[in-house]
Amino acid sequence: MTEATSKVESSLHSRPNLSHVGIYVWDINKIEDFYCKTLDLVVTDRGVGSRFQNQLVFMSSQPNMHHQLALASGRAQNAPSTVMQLSFKVTKLEQLRSVRAKALANGATELFGLNHGNAWSIYFNDPEGNLVEVYVDTPFHVPQPHGDPLELEKTDEELLRETEEACRKDPGFMMLSEWERLMSQRLGNDKAH
Repeated sequence: MTEATSKVESSLHSRPNLSHVGIYVWDINKIEDFYCKTLDLVVTDRGVGSRFQNQLVFMSSQPNMHHQLALASGRAQNAPSTVMQLSFKVTKLEQLRSVRAKALANGATELFGLNHGNAWSIYFNDPEGNLVEVYVDTPFHVPQPHGDPLELEKTDEELLRETEEACRKDPGFMMLSEWERLMSQRLGNDKAH
């Protein structure tokens, strides 16, 4: 962990920190199965809500988080998804390639990859049309949005080299550690306001 990352984490104690998301679904069992098989999420709890009487399924991939994704029955029939994206982070390109294969095997559609410079991402629709992103951070920062095609058939070394070459052409390029340091300063300055 870098010093900038440590400072950002300490500033989170005084700021709200997004920790999970919930989505309405048509077929809760089908979507539960998809996320368990595709992203290796584990069901931590399930039941009927007390305030609203929907079926609920809570899912996580982390031992210190009761849930990261909550599924709720009750999505209106024929209602389009309003989810811009559900983003899941992995640590290695090998994992990204594995998720791509599992997503396709479990009913994902419209799969594509983007090299954002600061991350390598795959995107796909779950069986109910919710857009899912799975990504790996790179050691670089470039202003967003930035999206070149991602060719996961290339080796990790090729992707890293090509990404760095492309990023260095962007006038906003910096190493991720520098961006974290600057962001830490911004967050510290925001406390005074």
